[in-house]
Amino acid sequence: MARNLKSEAKQEVTGMGPKSGQRTGLMTASSDFQEDSENGGLNPRDYVSSLARGLEVLRAFNRTRRKMTLSEVAAETGNTRAGARRILLTLVHEGYAVADGKLFDLTPQVLELGYSVLSSKGAWDIARPFLDHLSEEIRESVSAAVLDKFEVVYVSGTQYHRVISVGITVGARFAAHCTATGRVLLAAQPPEMWPGILQNIPLVPMTDRTVTDRNEFRKILETVRDNGWSIVDQELEKGLLSIAVPLHNSFGGLVGAINVGAPTLRMSAENMVETILPKLQQTAATISQALKH
Repeated sequence: MARNLKSEAKQEVTGMGPKSGQRTGLMTASSDFQEDSENGGLNPRDYVSSLARGLEVLRAFNRTRRKMTLSEVAAETGNTRAGARRILLTLVHEGYAVADGKLFDLTPQVLELGYSVLSSKGAWDIARPFLDHLSEEIRESVSAAVLDKFEVVYVSGTQYHRVISVGITVGARFAAHCTATGRVLLAAQPPEMWPGILQNIPLVPMTDRTVTDRNEFRKILETVRDNGWSIVDQELEKGLLSIAVPLHNSFGGLVGAINVGAPTLRMSAENMVETILPKLQQTAATISQALKH
């Protein structure tokens, strides 16, 4: 069955047509984004709707719906049956899906799509010993994260075991707007993306300290961009302080952010900036140098 679908896919992959209003990452093709460059919008001519629909199909598969019929995929993603069929056949042809009778299932090959981002070609393997060393030196937990839409995903880290410790599991996700890593990564986005980010990011209050005013949040991102670091004082969780700096690769490109978290019971924001920030910046610089080799 899969072999026949692969052959059929070669004839059908060019039949994908545009569909408006599809969701993407930090940018969308909705009417919120104007062509006017002053508003930082995405030009509709630059938006590949067929790619967006394909990504939506990939997201439709999850643990509870590992295998789906064509009709289920179409209903879940808002595609027509014909459109969903073409996308699924393309995924089969490229090796990202298989078909067993009426059911479609993703293959392990889809892991390749995310692995290159999470691993950054071994960047986090290279960074890990430096993160461990920093954690031992300052006796606090250290972590690293990347940006995914309006969330941060933690890709590496080490927890320093104390009576009260702050540990983050690899793969954990948190809202970017109220985390130090998130603000560092958002502030590092290209200027043309800022209007869309500021307009669409959900500024959900996590504590009574969380900044939810968009004008204030813009000013915070501008400060983070200018300073090159961010500190968050109990905006994600009461009693938690966090400070982060960006991490760049050998080409100066943004790889992610590294972060130190500590309870307010044993550290103040002022003390964190004075004692932790210089060591965190030095660690980021050392890792960047290591990534050049």
